[in-house]
Amino acid sequence: MAESPKKRQLRAIAPPFVALGPSGVALRDRLKNLTTEDDKVLWLAGAHLGVLASRDLKARCVDGNGHSTDTWAARKRELTAVSSSRWAGSITKASHDQWALSRRCQLAHIQSLEAGIRTLRHRLSLPLGEKGTKRAAGGYRSKGEWFSKSRRLHVLEHRLDAARVDQKAGSVHVVRGGRRLLNNRHNLEKAQLAEAEWRQRWEAERWFLAADGESGKRYGNETIRVTPDGEISIKLPAPLAHLANSKHGRYILTAKVRFPHRGEQWRDRVEGNRAVAYRIHLDVARGRWYLTASWQRPVVKTVPMETARANGMVGVDTNADHFAAYRLDAHGNPAGEPRRFFYDLSGTADHRDAQIRHAITQVLHWAKRVGAKAIGLENLDFQAEKTREKHGRRKKFRQLISGMPTGRLKARLVSMAAESDLSIVAVDPAYTSMWGDEHWRKPLTSKTRKMSRHDAAGIAIGRRALGHPIRRRTAPPPHDRSDRVGHRTVQADRGVRGREEPRRPITERAHDARARTGKHQGTRATSASKTVRDARSARQWVQDSLCSLIRNGLSFCPGWRSRTRSAGGARRPIGPYPRKAQLVISGRHRALHQV
Repeated sequence: MAESPKKRQLRAIAPPFVALGPSGVALRDRLKNLTTEDDKVLWLAGAHLGVLASRDLKARCVDGNGHSTDTWAARKRELTAVSSSRWAGSITKASHDQWALSRRCQLAHIQSLEAGIRTLRHRLSLPLGEKGTKRAAGGYRSKGEWFSKSRRLHVLEHRLDAARVDQKAGSVHVVRGGRRLLNNRHNLEKAQLAEAEWRQRWEAERWFLAADGESGKRYGNETIRVTPDGEISIKLPAPLAHLANSKHGRYILTAKVRFPHRGEQWRDRVEGNRAVAYRIHLDVARGRWYLTASWQRPVVKTVPMETARANGMVGVDTNADHFAAYRLDAHGNPAGEPRRFFYDLSGTADHRDAQIRHAITQVLHWAKRVGAKAIGLENLDFQAEKTREKHGRRKKFRQLISGMPTGRLKARLVSMAAESDLSIVAVDPAYTSMWGDEHWRKPLTSKTRKMSRHDAAGIAIGRRALGHPIRRRTAPPPHDRSDRVGHRTVQADRGVRGREEPRRPITERAHDARARTGKHQGTRATSASKTVRDARSARQWVQDSLCSLIRNGLSFCPGWRSRTRSAGGARRPIGPYPRKAQLVISGRHRALHQV
């Protein structure tokens, strides 16, 4: 007899958790009605401070792992002589943040190279044409492909060795202004840019007009100061002090800001002299100046999981072009109809960001209308799934998962949900689409409702966020079984042990015997129970005894007749039974089968 194949092991599923709220706030407003003099001062100040920032970042990269407080103080003293002490502090802090970000990117690059090398070595070790599995790719199709991939393996190993050497030495590679814009210089025709236009964008991206705030100082920032009524004044660097139009080397712009969005929060911080960071930047394509204000939020304790689950959940499945959402009550039952919120991720980055924000706004408004207090969302991360070696020929699939802005989506959703008093419950995305399609798509499909795989995945996500298993209760037994079509379709609460297994047949006589002796007695009975019959109605979910089943349940079937049998000289009724029937008792189930 052949052995049955081993059951595929499922990976461990992480428990759901309530996502932390936003850690900061950023507002932006346009600087309107700037004069020619204002524009000139901003250009000169940004260019001068940008050169200083580039020099300082180069010095920080040269220090590498040998950085110390002494080298930091020496760099700051050099910058103070050609700018001011506050500008020097802002520049050096920005250099440290940029170096730390580059180190994190370097580590991610090394991990990506290691994953690619592991995949290549595995596939090269397999015979040609061997089929792969869901967890690992198979062998290559031809000798030519095997040879080209072996060459690529050597290239990746060389890159990995170089990256590890840089990591050990603390060396990073940074381009102020952006590497993409730098590469556009060599492909101006493809980027649809003229040389003068590219030069203007390059210089604007390398400017530096940003200052961190400081609590206790006037209006929360001494370098770029914004009063509660919107007046902006800038502390000019020492070489540009002759351009000041106010005392103490400050220049006051004619434009004023008011921050229509969250303006009251910003005004409260400014009036309380709490730290607010500002950044002035130029949009070259539109020819507009903007001011961005930002500050940190204190760490707020998230709501308990029980509070988030109190009013049910809205399960949201994230897809390449839409959100599939479904409302679930506190017991995990789908309520209402599925909803979809579409967006378009083609075009520029600003267009994609606007589409994401608009779709998230629609989801939040709908969640509040249905009365939910939390949204269940998959904790997606495609960083390990984008590798070229894993999905080499599936270019469209790689483009699909690469185009989904999971990081920006999570950040946007968390920050926008906090303003709407909604909590975000992050769940493990494992098997949500597969199990949702298996257990929920067909039962909820009707003549008036069309369920898709994505809608069913939204239900699976919501149930996992609520702590329920994704699968529905097992279907009730047929009418010829002792359960009489009932309890298994009822939603079980969390923590009920054995809620997915068949219930044990407990008769009234066995229950009374256990109550008297404290020991398990046989559940088989040959006569009707002497217990009051109304007592059974007070206990729910108790299976009827065999005699009660025959006496009560089967007497409603057609073709039944009463029979009597003599016992000790007396004739007593034994109850109705079907003509040509045979009683079969097997294990924990009792079924009546027609012969």
